Amino acid sequence: QVRLVESGGGSVQAGGSLRLSCVGSGYDYSSHCMGWFRQAPGKQREGVATIYSTTGTTYYADSVKGRFTISQDNANNTMYLQMNSLKPEDTAMYYCSLNWAICSRYRPTPEDFRYWGRGTQVTVSA
Repeated sequence: QVRLVESGGGSVQAGGSLRLSCVGSGYDYSSHCMGWFRQAPGKQREGVATIYSTTGTTYYADSVKGRFTISQDNANNTMYLQMNSLKPEDTAMYYCSLNWAICSRYRPTPEDFRYWGRGTQVTVSA
């Protein structure tokens, strides 16, 4: 059974940094796409970044380009999201996701992913 567990969320002031982690279990290494999504209260869940396990190819939403960096440690089934220059509009619950497919070239949607973590809260104050 695939399980994804996020950690690293917290409260920071604008301009600060956080590093999120997502540890996967219940599966052997294989080609897959992993992604970070976020959902603010009253808003739809939106794709933030994705990474393809085999090539390391990444995708970033325009709103986070140049500030966030997604990375992976395949040996330990772990994915990271380094978030710098945080803004109040980055405040949301952040979710880790996985699917057994190549990552889309376009902004990911929740329907693209089969497995989800429970989320970690990120709060950025002005």
